[in-house]
Amino acid sequence: MKKKLGLLITLLVLMITGCGSKAGASDIKSVDDLEGKKIGVQIGTVGDTYASDYEGDEAGTVVERYSKGTDAISSLKNGKIDCVIIDEQPAKEYIKRNSDLSILEEEFTLEEYAIVIAKGNDSLEEDINKALAEISADGTLDAIISHYITDGDVTGLAYISPEGLTYANGELVMATNAAFPPYEYYADNSIVGIDAEMARAIADKLNKKLVIEDMEFDSIITAVQGGKADIGVAGMTITEDRLKNINFSDPYTTSKQVIIVRNGSSSAAASIKDSFYQCFLEDNRYVYLLQGLGNTILISLIAVLLGVIIGFGVAIVRATHDKTGSMKLLNGICHVYLTIIRGTPAMIQLLIIYYVIFASANINKVAVAALAFGINSGAYVAEILRGGIMSLDQGQFEGARSLGLTHAQTMRYIILPQTFKNTLPSLANEFIVLIKETAISGYIGLQDLTMAGNIIRSNTYQAFLPLITVAAVYLVIVMILSAGVRKLEKNLKKNERQVYD
Repeated sequence: MKKKLGLLITLLVLMITGCGSKAGASDIKSVDDLEGKKIGVQIGTVGDTYASDYEGDEAGTVVERYSKGTDAISSLKNGKIDCVIIDEQPAKEYIKRNSDLSILEEEFTLEEYAIVIAKGNDSLEEDINKALAEISADGTLDAIISHYITDGDVTGLAYISPEGLTYANGELVMATNAAFPPYEYYADNSIVGIDAEMARAIADKLNKKLVIEDMEFDSIITAVQGGKADIGVAGMTITEDRLKNINFSDPYTTSKQVIIVRNGSSSAAASIKDSFYQCFLEDNRYVYLLQGLGNTILISLIAVLLGVIIGFGVAIVRATHDKTGSMKLLNGICHVYLTIIRGTPAMIQLLIIYYVIFASANINKVAVAALAFGINSGAYVAEILRGGIMSLDQGQFEGARSLGLTHAQTMRYIILPQTFKNTLPSLANEFIVLIKETAISGYIGLQDLTMAGNIIRSNTYQAFLPLITVAAVYLVIVMILSAGVRKLEKNLKKNERQVYD
Protein backbone atom coordinates (compact mmCIF):
# COMPACT_ATOMS: atom_id res chain seq x y z
CA MET A 1 0.00 0.00 0.00
CA LYS A 2 2.80 2.42 0.92
CA LYS A 3 4.59 1.57 -2.33
CA LYS A 4 1.47 2.36 -4.37
CA LEU A 5 0.97 5.61 -2.50
CA GLY A 6 4.59 6.58 -3.17
CA LEU A 7 4.19 5.87 -6.89
CA LEU A 8 1.01 7.96 -6.98
CA ILE A 9 2.70 10.92 -5.29
CA THR A 10 5.66 10.65 -7.68
CA LEU A 11 3.28 10.64 -10.67
CA LEU A 12 1.50 13.74 -9.38
CA VAL A 13 4.79 15.56 -8.90
CA LEU A 14 5.88 14.71 -12.43
CA MET A 15 2.56 15.91 -13.80
CA ILE A 16 2.81 19.22 -11.95
CA THR A 17 6.44 19.93 -12.73
CA GLY A 18 6.21 18.64 -16.26
CA CYS A 19 3.18 20.60 -17.39
CA GLY A 20 5.13 22.95 -19.62
CA SER A 21 4.49 23.12 -23.33
CA LYS A 22 5.65 20.08 -25.30
CA ALA A 23 4.18 21.00 -28.71
CA GLY A 24 6.35 22.55 -31.40
CA ALA A 25 6.01 25.92 -33.07
CA SER A 26 2.93 26.57 -35.15
CA ASP A 27 3.30 26.99 -38.92
CA ILE A 28 0.55 29.62 -38.98
CA LYS A 29 2.10 32.96 -39.97
CA SER A 30 -0.97 34.86 -41.21
CA VAL A 31 -4.74 34.63 -41.64
CA ASP A 32 -4.17 32.93 -45.00
CA ASP A 33 -2.65 29.92 -43.20
CA LEU A 34 -5.81 29.10 -41.20
CA GLU A 35 -7.27 26.79 -43.82
CA GLY A 36 -6.88 23.14 -42.90
CA LYS A 37 -5.96 23.94 -39.27
CA LYS A 38 -7.62 23.28 -35.92
CA ILE A 39 -8.84 26.65 -34.65
CA GLY A 40 -9.77 27.21 -31.01
CA VAL A 41 -12.42 29.78 -30.04
CA GLN A 42 -14.56 30.70 -27.05
CA ILE A 43 -18.10 29.65 -27.80
CA GLY A 44 -20.51 32.43 -28.70
CA THR A 45 -17.82 35.05 -29.34
CA VAL A 46 -17.13 37.02 -32.51
CA GLY A 47 -14.08 34.83 -33.03
CA ASP A 48 -16.42 31.84 -33.05
CA THR A 49 -18.70 33.54 -35.59
CA TYR A 50 -15.96 34.41 -38.06
CA ALA A 51 -14.01 31.16 -37.60
CA SER A 52 -17.20 29.27 -38.50
CA ASP A 53 -16.76 30.54 -42.07
CA TYR A 54 -13.74 28.24 -42.38
CA GLU A 55 -15.52 25.22 -40.95
CA GLY A 56 -16.37 22.47 -43.39
CA ASP A 57 -14.16 23.78 -46.21
CA GLU A 58 -12.30 21.53 -48.64
CA ALA A 59 -9.08 21.97 -46.67
CA GLY A 60 -10.65 20.25 -43.66
CA THR A 61 -10.54 23.18 -41.24
CA VAL A 62 -11.85 22.28 -37.77
CA VAL A 63 -13.19 24.75 -35.20
CA GLU A 64 -12.87 23.62 -31.58
CA ARG A 65 -15.21 25.54 -29.26
CA TYR A 66 -14.48 26.09 -25.55
CA SER A 67 -16.58 27.60 -22.78
CA LYS A 68 -13.58 29.66 -21.62
CA GLY A 69 -10.61 31.22 -23.38
CA THR A 70 -8.36 29.68 -20.75
CA ASP A 71 -9.38 26.19 -21.86
CA ALA A 72 -8.58 27.05 -25.48
CA ILE A 73 -5.14 28.31 -24.46
CA SER A 74 -4.45 25.10 -22.53
CA SER A 75 -5.34 23.04 -25.59
CA LEU A 76 -3.08 25.21 -27.74
CA LYS A 77 -0.14 24.74 -25.39
CA ASN A 78 -0.67 20.97 -25.40
CA GLY A 79 -0.78 20.82 -29.20
CA LYS A 80 -4.43 19.80 -29.46
CA ILE A 81 -5.21 22.80 -31.66
CA ASP A 82 -3.08 24.98 -33.93
CA CYS A 83 -4.20 28.46 -32.89
CA VAL A 84 -6.71 30.45 -30.84
CA ILE A 85 -8.75 33.38 -32.12
CA ILE A 86 -9.69 35.74 -29.32
CA ASP A 87 -9.90 39.42 -28.37
CA GLU A 88 -6.63 41.33 -28.33
CA GLN A 89 -6.47 42.45 -24.70
CA PRO A 90 -7.26 39.04 -23.17
CA ALA A 91 -4.74 37.60 -25.65
CA LYS A 92 -2.05 39.90 -24.25
CA GLU A 93 -2.88 38.75 -20.73
CA TYR A 94 -2.51 35.12 -21.80
CA ILE A 95 0.93 35.55 -23.35
CA LYS A 96 2.21 37.50 -20.32
CA ARG A 97 2.30 34.23 -18.40
CA ASN A 98 2.95 31.89 -21.32
CA SER A 99 6.28 32.61 -22.98
CA ASP A 100 5.72 29.80 -25.47
CA LEU A 101 2.81 31.68 -27.07
CA SER A 102 2.78 34.68 -29.42
CA ILE A 103 0.23 36.93 -31.13
CA LEU A 104 0.41 37.29 -34.90
CA GLU A 105 0.92 40.86 -36.08
CA GLU A 106 -1.91 40.56 -38.58
CA GLU A 107 -5.29 41.14 -36.98
CA PHE A 108 -8.18 38.79 -37.68
CA THR A 109 -11.01 41.36 -37.56
CA LEU A 110 -12.04 44.63 -35.89
CA GLU A 111 -15.00 44.94 -33.54
CA GLU A 112 -16.87 47.33 -31.25
CA TYR A 113 -17.93 46.53 -27.69
CA ALA A 114 -21.31 47.62 -26.34
CA ILE A 115 -23.67 46.94 -23.43
CA VAL A 116 -26.43 44.36 -23.92
CA ILE A 117 -29.97 45.51 -23.06
CA ALA A 118 -33.24 43.62 -23.48
CA LYS A 119 -35.50 44.53 -26.38
CA GLY A 120 -38.37 46.73 -25.28
CA ASN A 121 -36.45 48.24 -22.39
CA ASP A 122 -36.07 51.56 -24.20
CA SER A 123 -35.99 53.69 -21.05
CA LEU A 124 -33.03 51.77 -19.62
CA GLU A 125 -31.24 51.90 -22.98
CA GLU A 126 -31.69 55.66 -23.06
CA ASP A 127 -30.44 56.03 -19.48
CA ILE A 128 -27.42 53.80 -20.16
CA ASN A 129 -26.45 55.75 -23.28
CA LYS A 130 -26.80 59.06 -21.43
CA ALA A 131 -24.65 57.87 -18.52
CA LEU A 132 -22.12 56.34 -20.93
CA ALA A 133 -21.83 59.66 -22.76
CA GLU A 134 -21.26 61.46 -19.45
CA ILE A 135 -18.43 59.20 -18.25
CA SER A 136 -16.88 59.42 -21.73
CA ALA A 137 -17.05 63.23 -21.71
CA ASP A 138 -15.57 63.68 -18.24
CA GLY A 139 -12.66 61.29 -18.90
CA THR A 140 -13.78 58.56 -16.48
CA LEU A 141 -14.03 55.89 -19.17
CA ASP A 142 -10.60 56.69 -20.62
CA ALA A 143 -9.09 56.57 -17.13
CA ILE A 144 -10.60 53.14 -16.50
CA ILE A 145 -9.37 51.74 -19.81
CA SER A 146 -5.88 53.21 -19.36
CA HIS A 147 -5.67 51.77 -15.85
CA TYR A 148 -6.24 48.20 -17.03
CA ILE A 149 -4.59 48.24 -20.44
CA THR A 150 -0.97 48.48 -19.33
CA ASP A 151 2.26 46.56 -19.73
CA GLY A 152 2.77 46.50 -15.96
CA ASP A 153 0.83 44.87 -13.14
CA VAL A 154 -2.59 46.28 -12.36
CA THR A 155 -3.06 47.35 -8.74
CA GLY A 156 -6.05 48.95 -7.09
CA LEU A 157 -9.15 50.32 -8.77
CA ALA A 158 -9.42 52.96 -11.45
CA TYR A 159 -12.84 54.16 -10.34
CA ILE A 160 -14.21 54.61 -6.82
CA SER A 161 -17.84 55.52 -6.23
CA PRO A 162 -18.32 59.06 -4.89
CA GLU A 163 -19.57 59.53 -1.35
CA GLY A 164 -23.16 60.41 -0.62
CA LEU A 165 -24.85 58.03 -3.07
CA THR A 166 -28.13 56.67 -1.71
CA TYR A 167 -28.89 54.20 -4.50
CA ALA A 168 -32.47 55.38 -4.29
CA ASN A 169 -33.26 53.88 -7.71
CA GLY A 170 -32.50 50.32 -6.64
CA GLU A 171 -30.05 47.91 -8.27
CA LEU A 172 -28.50 47.55 -11.70
CA VAL A 173 -27.82 43.84 -12.26
CA MET A 174 -24.98 43.14 -14.68
CA ALA A 175 -24.43 39.71 -16.25
CA THR A 176 -20.83 38.92 -17.18
CA ASN A 177 -18.31 36.15 -17.64
CA ALA A 178 -15.47 36.98 -15.27
CA ALA A 179 -12.77 35.09 -17.15
CA PHE A 180 -11.88 37.76 -19.68
CA PRO A 181 -9.05 39.97 -18.38
CA PRO A 182 -8.61 42.90 -18.46
CA TYR A 183 -12.33 43.47 -19.10
CA GLU A 184 -13.70 41.31 -16.27
CA TYR A 185 -11.89 38.95 -13.93
CA TYR A 186 -11.53 38.07 -10.25
CA ALA A 187 -9.10 39.87 -7.95
CA ASP A 188 -9.21 40.01 -4.15
CA ASN A 189 -12.41 37.93 -4.16
CA SER A 190 -14.34 40.42 -6.27
CA ILE A 191 -14.95 41.01 -9.97
CA VAL A 192 -12.90 43.87 -11.41
CA GLY A 193 -11.81 45.06 -14.83
CA ILE A 194 -12.72 47.61 -17.48
CA ASP A 195 -16.31 46.44 -17.91
CA ALA A 196 -16.92 46.05 -14.18
CA GLU A 197 -15.72 49.54 -13.29
CA MET A 198 -17.39 51.14 -16.30
CA ALA A 199 -20.68 49.53 -15.27
CA ARG A 200 -20.20 50.78 -11.70
CA ALA A 201 -19.60 54.32 -12.96
CA ILE A 202 -22.78 54.09 -15.07
CA ALA A 203 -24.77 52.67 -12.14
CA ASP A 204 -23.58 55.56 -9.94
CA LYS A 205 -24.78 58.03 -12.56
CA LEU A 206 -28.18 56.34 -12.39
CA ASN A 207 -28.07 56.30 -8.57
CA LYS A 208 -28.30 52.51 -8.64
CA LYS A 209 -26.22 49.90 -6.83
CA LEU A 210 -24.31 47.67 -9.20
CA VAL A 211 -24.75 43.91 -8.69
CA ILE A 212 -22.54 41.65 -10.83
CA GLU A 213 -23.64 38.12 -11.71
CA ASP A 214 -20.91 35.82 -13.06
CA MET A 215 -22.05 33.16 -15.51
CA GLU A 216 -21.08 31.31 -18.69
CA PHE A 217 -20.56 33.64 -21.65
CA ASP A 218 -23.29 32.04 -23.76
CA SER A 219 -25.81 32.52 -20.91
CA ILE A 220 -25.44 36.32 -20.72
CA ILE A 221 -27.87 37.28 -23.47
CA THR A 222 -30.37 34.70 -22.18
CA ALA A 223 -30.12 36.18 -18.68
CA VAL A 224 -30.82 39.69 -20.00
CA GLN A 225 -33.68 38.49 -22.20
CA GLY A 226 -35.26 36.62 -19.28
CA GLY A 227 -34.96 39.50 -16.85
CA LYS A 228 -32.35 37.82 -14.66
CA ALA A 229 -30.03 40.75 -15.39
CA ASP A 230 -30.64 44.33 -16.51
CA ILE A 231 -27.55 44.54 -18.69
CA GLY A 232 -24.86 42.27 -20.08
CA VAL A 233 -21.29 43.51 -20.18
CA ALA A 234 -18.55 41.08 -21.19
CA GLY A 235 -16.70 42.40 -24.20
CA MET A 236 -19.89 41.89 -26.21
CA THR A 237 -19.58 42.78 -29.88
CA ILE A 238 -22.48 44.19 -31.89
CA THR A 239 -23.42 41.68 -34.60
CA GLU A 240 -26.42 41.33 -36.89
CA ASP A 241 -27.38 37.97 -35.39
CA ARG A 242 -27.33 39.32 -31.85
CA LEU A 243 -29.35 42.39 -32.84
CA LYS A 244 -32.19 40.08 -33.84
CA ASN A 245 -32.62 39.05 -30.21
CA ILE A 246 -31.17 41.85 -28.09
CA ASN A 247 -30.42 45.57 -28.14
CA PHE A 248 -27.07 47.25 -27.63
CA SER A 249 -26.01 50.55 -26.16
CA ASP A 250 -23.71 52.92 -27.98
CA PRO A 251 -20.20 51.39 -28.36
CA TYR A 252 -17.81 52.19 -25.53
CA THR A 253 -14.55 50.89 -27.01
CA THR A 254 -13.07 49.16 -30.03
CA SER A 255 -10.99 46.04 -30.13
CA LYS A 256 -9.79 43.44 -32.57
CA GLN A 257 -9.68 39.71 -32.82
CA VAL A 258 -6.15 38.31 -32.97
CA ILE A 259 -4.57 34.92 -33.52
CA ILE A 260 -2.48 33.25 -30.81
CA VAL A 261 0.01 30.58 -31.90
CA ARG A 262 2.84 28.58 -30.36
CA ASN A 263 6.24 30.14 -30.98
CA GLY A 264 8.32 27.01 -30.32
CA SER A 265 10.06 28.20 -27.15
CA SER A 266 9.77 26.13 -24.00
CA SER A 267 7.56 27.36 -21.20
CA ALA A 268 9.26 27.08 -17.84
CA ALA A 269 7.28 24.93 -15.45
CA ALA A 270 6.61 26.40 -12.03
CA SER A 271 7.67 24.49 -8.94
CA ILE A 272 5.04 22.81 -6.79
CA LYS A 273 5.53 25.47 -4.13
CA ASP A 274 5.13 28.35 -6.58
CA SER A 275 2.11 26.74 -8.23
CA PHE A 276 0.45 26.15 -4.88
CA TYR A 277 1.08 29.73 -3.79
CA GLN A 278 -0.21 31.20 -7.03
CA CYS A 279 -3.33 29.03 -7.12
CA PHE A 280 -4.44 29.23 -3.50
CA LEU A 281 -2.52 31.75 -1.39
CA GLU A 282 -1.95 34.66 -3.77
CA ASP A 283 -4.87 37.10 -3.42
CA ASN A 284 -6.42 34.60 -0.96
CA ARG A 285 -7.78 32.51 -3.82
CA TYR A 286 -8.50 29.61 -1.45
CA VAL A 287 -11.54 31.63 -0.34
CA TYR A 288 -13.21 30.79 -3.67
CA LEU A 289 -12.96 27.10 -2.80
CA LEU A 290 -14.36 27.60 0.69
CA GLN A 291 -17.30 29.60 -0.63
CA GLY A 292 -17.89 27.11 -3.42
CA LEU A 293 -17.70 24.16 -1.02
CA GLY A 294 -20.26 25.79 1.26
CA ASN A 295 -22.70 26.28 -1.61
CA THR A 296 -22.14 22.74 -2.92
CA ILE A 297 -22.83 21.18 0.50
CA LEU A 298 -25.89 23.36 1.09
CA ILE A 299 -27.35 22.59 -2.34
CA SER A 300 -26.67 18.88 -1.91
CA LEU A 301 -28.27 18.65 1.54
CA ILE A 302 -31.44 20.48 0.49
CA ALA A 303 -31.65 18.54 -2.78
CA VAL A 304 -31.20 15.18 -1.00
CA LEU A 305 -33.98 16.02 1.47
CA LEU A 306 -36.28 17.20 -1.32
CA GLY A 307 -35.43 14.19 -3.47
CA VAL A 308 -36.27 11.76 -0.65
CA ILE A 309 -39.60 13.47 0.02
CA ILE A 310 -40.58 13.47 -3.65
CA GLY A 311 -39.23 9.97 -4.19
CA PHE A 312 -41.15 8.48 -1.26
CA GLY A 313 -44.38 10.10 -2.39
CA VAL A 314 -44.07 8.98 -6.00
CA ALA A 315 -42.90 5.48 -5.04
CA ILE A 316 -45.86 4.92 -2.71
CA VAL A 317 -48.33 6.10 -5.36
CA ARG A 318 -46.77 3.92 -8.06
CA ALA A 319 -46.44 0.85 -5.81
CA THR A 320 -49.99 1.23 -4.51
CA HIS A 321 -51.31 1.42 -8.06
CA ASP A 322 -49.30 -1.64 -9.06
CA LYS A 323 -50.58 -3.60 -6.04
CA THR A 324 -54.21 -2.47 -5.88
CA GLY A 325 -54.99 -0.70 -9.15
CA SER A 326 -56.09 2.46 -7.30
CA MET A 327 -54.76 6.05 -7.63
CA LYS A 328 -54.96 5.96 -11.45
CA LEU A 329 -54.86 9.74 -11.88
CA LEU A 330 -51.96 10.24 -9.45
CA ASN A 331 -50.11 7.32 -11.02
CA GLY A 332 -50.53 8.89 -14.46
CA ILE A 333 -49.13 12.20 -13.20
CA CYS A 334 -46.20 10.40 -11.57
CA HIS A 335 -45.52 8.46 -14.78
CA VAL A 336 -45.34 11.71 -16.79
CA TYR A 337 -43.02 13.22 -14.15
CA LEU A 338 -40.69 10.21 -14.26
CA THR A 339 -40.65 10.12 -18.06
CA ILE A 340 -39.74 13.81 -18.39
CA ILE A 341 -37.16 13.99 -15.60
CA ARG A 342 -35.37 10.74 -16.42
CA GLY A 343 -35.50 11.46 -20.15
CA THR A 344 -33.86 14.90 -20.10
CA PRO A 345 -30.38 16.03 -18.89
CA ALA A 346 -30.10 17.60 -15.45
CA MET A 347 -28.36 20.65 -16.93
CA ILE A 348 -31.29 21.36 -19.26
CA GLN A 349 -33.70 21.02 -16.33
CA LEU A 350 -31.62 23.48 -14.31
CA LEU A 351 -31.59 26.02 -17.14
CA ILE A 352 -35.34 25.66 -17.76
CA ILE A 353 -36.17 26.16 -14.09
CA TYR A 354 -33.93 29.22 -13.79
CA TYR A 355 -34.40 30.94 -17.16
CA VAL A 356 -37.97 29.86 -18.01
CA ILE A 357 -40.03 28.90 -14.97
CA PHE A 358 -38.50 31.53 -12.68
CA ALA A 359 -37.63 33.92 -15.52
CA SER A 360 -39.16 36.98 -13.88
CA ALA A 361 -38.80 35.91 -10.25
CA ASN A 362 -36.01 37.28 -8.09
CA ILE A 363 -35.20 33.96 -6.43
CA ASN A 364 -32.04 32.85 -4.68
CA LYS A 365 -29.78 30.81 -6.98
CA VAL A 366 -28.98 28.27 -4.27
CA ALA A 367 -32.72 27.67 -3.87
CA VAL A 368 -33.13 27.26 -7.65
CA ALA A 369 -30.25 24.78 -7.87
CA ALA A 370 -31.48 22.81 -4.84
CA LEU A 371 -34.99 22.67 -6.30
CA ALA A 372 -33.76 21.55 -9.71
CA PHE A 373 -31.48 18.83 -8.36
CA GLY A 374 -34.09 17.75 -5.81
CA ILE A 375 -36.73 17.30 -8.51
CA ASN A 376 -34.22 15.42 -10.66
CA SER A 377 -33.11 13.16 -7.82
CA GLY A 378 -36.70 12.47 -6.74
CA ALA A 379 -37.40 10.63 -9.98
CA TYR A 380 -34.52 8.22 -9.47
CA VAL A 381 -35.21 7.78 -5.75
CA ALA A 382 -38.83 6.97 -6.59
CA GLU A 383 -37.90 4.14 -8.94
CA ILE A 384 -35.32 2.78 -6.50
CA LEU A 385 -37.90 2.67 -3.70
CA ARG A 386 -40.66 1.31 -5.94
CA GLY A 387 -38.35 -1.49 -7.01
CA GLY A 388 -37.60 -2.22 -3.36
CA ILE A 389 -41.28 -2.32 -2.44
CA MET A 390 -42.22 -4.55 -5.36
CA SER A 391 -39.38 -6.97 -4.58
CA LEU A 392 -40.86 -7.86 -1.20
CA ASP A 393 -42.84 -11.07 -1.00
CA GLN A 394 -46.58 -10.65 -1.57
CA GLY A 395 -47.14 -12.83 1.49
CA GLN A 396 -46.09 -9.96 3.73
CA PHE A 397 -48.95 -7.83 2.41
CA GLU A 398 -51.39 -10.71 2.83
CA GLY A 399 -50.11 -11.46 6.32
CA ALA A 400 -50.51 -7.82 7.35
CA ARG A 401 -54.11 -7.79 6.09
CA SER A 402 -54.87 -10.97 8.03
CA LEU A 403 -53.71 -9.16 11.17
CA GLY A 404 -56.14 -6.34 10.47
CA LEU A 405 -53.63 -3.75 9.26
CA THR A 406 -54.68 -1.25 6.63
CA HIS A 407 -52.66 -0.73 3.48
CA ALA A 408 -51.21 2.48 4.90
CA GLN A 409 -50.25 0.75 8.17
CA THR A 410 -48.71 -2.12 6.25
CA MET A 411 -46.57 0.27 4.23
CA ARG A 412 -45.54 2.30 7.27
CA TYR A 413 -44.69 -0.46 9.75
CA ILE A 414 -43.71 -3.43 7.60
CA ILE A 415 -42.88 -2.58 3.99
CA LEU A 416 -41.05 0.76 4.07
CA PRO A 417 -38.54 -0.15 6.85
CA GLN A 418 -37.47 -3.22 4.85
CA THR A 419 -37.43 -1.25 1.63
CA PHE A 420 -35.15 1.37 3.12
CA LYS A 421 -32.70 -1.28 4.36
CA ASN A 422 -32.70 -3.20 1.08
CA THR A 423 -32.31 -0.15 -1.14
CA LEU A 424 -29.80 1.70 1.03
CA PRO A 425 -26.80 0.99 -1.27
CA SER A 426 -28.73 2.18 -4.32
CA LEU A 427 -29.96 5.28 -2.49
CA ALA A 428 -26.43 6.09 -1.35
CA ASN A 429 -25.20 5.77 -4.92
CA GLU A 430 -27.94 8.18 -6.08
CA PHE A 431 -26.92 10.71 -3.43
CA ILE A 432 -23.30 10.45 -4.53
CA VAL A 433 -24.32 11.07 -8.12
CA LEU A 434 -26.41 14.04 -6.95
CA ILE A 435 -23.44 15.66 -5.19
CA LYS A 436 -21.35 15.38 -8.35
CA GLU A 437 -24.19 16.67 -10.53
CA THR A 438 -24.16 19.96 -8.64
CA ALA A 439 -20.96 20.74 -10.57
CA ILE A 440 -23.14 22.20 -13.35
CA SER A 441 -24.51 24.95 -11.07
CA GLY A 442 -22.12 27.43 -12.68
CA TYR A 443 -24.40 27.55 -15.73
CA ILE A 444 -26.78 29.80 -13.80
CA GLY A 445 -23.94 31.90 -12.39
CA LEU A 446 -23.80 30.15 -9.02
CA GLN A 447 -20.36 29.79 -7.45
CA ASP A 448 -20.20 26.14 -6.47
CA LEU A 449 -17.04 24.10 -5.94
CA THR A 450 -16.42 23.49 -9.64
CA MET A 451 -17.04 27.13 -10.49
CA ALA A 452 -14.52 28.09 -7.81
CA GLY A 453 -11.88 25.92 -9.47
CA ASN A 454 -12.66 27.54 -12.82
CA ILE A 455 -12.23 31.01 -11.31
CA ILE A 456 -8.77 30.04 -10.06
CA ARG A 457 -7.88 28.56 -13.45
CA SER A 458 -8.98 31.72 -15.22
CA ASN A 459 -6.82 33.89 -12.97
CA THR A 460 -3.68 31.75 -12.83
CA TYR A 461 -3.76 30.05 -16.27
CA GLN A 462 -2.97 26.82 -14.45
CA ALA A 463 -5.28 23.88 -14.93
CA PHE A 464 -3.76 20.93 -13.10
CA LEU A 465 -3.63 22.05 -9.47
CA PRO A 466 -7.08 23.72 -9.30
CA LEU A 467 -8.79 20.80 -11.04
CA ILE A 468 -7.02 18.16 -8.97
CA THR A 469 -7.90 20.04 -5.77
CA VAL A 470 -11.57 20.28 -6.72
CA ALA A 471 -11.59 16.58 -7.64
CA ALA A 472 -9.94 15.73 -4.32
CA VAL A 473 -12.57 17.68 -2.36
CA TYR A 474 -15.38 15.86 -4.18
CA LEU A 475 -13.59 12.57 -3.49
CA VAL A 476 -13.33 13.32 0.23
CA ILE A 477 -17.04 14.21 0.39
CA VAL A 478 -17.98 10.97 -1.35
CA MET A 479 -15.67 8.93 0.89
CA ILE A 480 -17.20 10.44 4.02
CA LEU A 481 -20.70 9.73 2.72
CA SER A 482 -19.76 6.18 1.75
CA ALA A 483 -18.25 5.54 5.18
CA GLY A 484 -21.42 6.79 6.85
CA VAL A 485 -23.58 4.53 4.69
CA ARG A 486 -21.39 1.51 5.46
CA LYS A 487 -21.71 2.22 9.16
CA LEU A 488 -25.47 2.56 8.87
CA GLU A 489 -25.69 -0.72 6.95
CA LYS A 490 -23.59 -2.43 9.62
CA ASN A 491 -25.85 -1.13 12.38
CA LEU A 492 -28.96 -2.29 10.53
CA LYS A 493 -27.52 -5.78 10.08
CA LYS A 494 -26.52 -5.82 13.74
CA ASN A 495 -30.04 -4.92 14.81
CA GLU A 496 -31.38 -7.60 12.48
CA ARG A 497 -29.21 -10.25 14.11
CA GLN A 498 -30.34 -9.13 17.56
CA VAL A 499 -33.98 -9.49 16.53
CA TYR A 500 -33.50 -13.03 15.21
CA ASP A 501 -31.39 -14.01 18.26
